[in-house]
Amino acid sequence: MNSDFLKYQAQTTPHPLAMEISYANGSYIYDSNNKAYLDFVAGISATPLGHNHPKVISAIKKQLDKYMHVMVYGEYIQKPAVELTKLLAKNLPSSLEKTYLVNSGTEAIEGALKLAKRATGRSEVISANKAYHGNTMGSMSIMGFEERKQAFRPLLPNVKFISFNNESDLKHITKKTACVILETIQGGAGFIVPSNNYLQKVQKRCNEVGALFILDEIQPGIGRTGKLFGFENYNCIPDILVTGKGLGGGMPIGAFTASSKLMDLLQDNPKLGHITTFGGHPVIAASALATLKEVTESNLMQEALEKEQLFRKLLVHPLITEIRGKGLMLAIITPSSDTANSLILKCQEAGLILFWLLFEPKAVRITPPLTISNDEIIKGCEIIIDLLDEIQQQ
Repeated sequence: MNSDFLKYQAQTTPHPLAMEISYANGSYIYDSNNKAYLDFVAGISATPLGHNHPKVISAIKKQLDKYMHVMVYGEYIQKPAVELTKLLAKNLPSSLEKTYLVNSGTEAIEGALKLAKRATGRSEVISANKAYHGNTMGSMSIMGFEERKQAFRPLLPNVKFISFNNESDLKHITKKTACVILETIQGGAGFIVPSNNYLQKVQKRCNEVGALFILDEIQPGIGRTGKLFGFENYNCIPDILVTGKGLGGGMPIGAFTASSKLMDLLQDNPKLGHITTFGGHPVIAASALATLKEVTESNLMQEALEKEQLFRKLLVHPLITEIRGKGLMLAIITPSSDTANSLILKCQEAGLILFWLLFEPKAVRITPPLTISNDEIIKGCEIIIDLLDEIQQQ
């Protein structure tokens, strides 16, 4: 299987982890030798209810028995998609009332950028240095990391970059700006949280010049920060909200949400302003609906904050210089990339899954399922501390 994996399936790096998966359940993934791995990553924040959650699996199976794909997005009334978008609206501020369902976070970003240009008639897009919003051509254009973009230029024109949390850069947002797009918490940059009401100040500046304010909640959304969406922690409301990853409960999804006034612009002048074949797929929408219901109707969001404090209490070590993030979106910062690499690889050998961040080589991702137990947190943290001791002695 390993040789076939490398021969027939395109890879993203020269050295994939190449663990052969047999099955997964709860907070654990099992390889082909039936070795259990405690999952502190949750598919990069994409399985908030853990693996094989009974309510999610039941919703998928029930929908499979009824029908799968029947028509391109937006033409037929399909109950799972209608109920999902209605439940999202119920749990969002009144200005965020209509949702367009797509297939991935990066497609949702593309749709949000198109909507901003359509609504304002402007072309300038402002993003942040070290931002990551996906990897299609439009999303890559607003990635604030040139090393990952240079091989694929030319990209979208008229994109400018500001520094996250730098208020003096807000002067660059002008009446030429169609939109400012930011991650609520910068992910690839190292889980940088907004400070000093930064997002509120960006929103105010956007309002002053008529630009739209877009927030990317693909990672922090769906309960991970102790609120359904991260922006609820930071005294702001975006004009366009983008989500994905965890919303699908392990199935591929993306979505962008705005007011009806904005979203209806995609219907005409031109018609078919944004189209997708599989967006709102009934099986995926059923999975997302079950996930959203469980997150909003349980105590998982409050528990995410309590579990954050347990992680911070347990992860104290000379080789941990800082723990960034909020809730169960956390990153260990180590003294060097070598330390981070060693810890991630040694933990996998020891049965604990950790992972890297895109642009911060000293960081180690900790984004477990929201359903992870305190005992599992304690077990995983003990492995981390023991291996950091080992690395320190080398």
